[in-house]
Amino acid sequence: MTQATDISLRDIPFLTASGDPATLADYEDKVVLLVNVASKCGLTPQYEQLEALQRAYGERGFTVLGFPCNQFAGQEPGSMEDILEYCSMTWGVTFPVFDKVKVNGGKAAPIYKALKKTRDAEGKRGPILWNFEKFVLTPSGSLHRFRPNVKPDDPAIVEVIEDNLPG
Repeated sequence: MTQATDISLRDIPFLTASGDPATLADYEDKVVLLVNVASKCGLTPQYEQLEALQRAYGERGFTVLGFPCNQFAGQEPGSMEDILEYCSMTWGVTFPVFDKVKVNGGKAAPIYKALKKTRDAEGKRGPILWNFEKFVLTPSGSLHRFRPNVKPDDPAIVEVIEDNLPG
């Protein structure tokens, strides 16, 4: 559900797949869909829909940001090189995939500690439930949370993207 975000969300550092620092400030003028991904999950086919969104809206001020996570049943066990090759070769992924993160617990990545404060459509916040939980951050700073079973091409997600594209 829509919720104003603390401006500092854009300043929380995370790492690119090659280990370089990045922040959401790098994408402040875009609609951003952040998602924790995994290669060996029943929801892994969502990569196809994520890439379709990237191709449909990427040139209009949108991007998917993938964060591999191995916290759920060990479904992302590979190295970053393995993950990037899998994403590219299997799903044709062109959107940025970042360094592997933890999304829950005391060692959760700071970006996910902040994201988990956001309420979903049912008003619930808290832990990431599984792989492929999605957050849409708009250029104005509103944040929308969608649980793993909500597919990337769900009308609710598409509406948030289309309503917030720049220009």
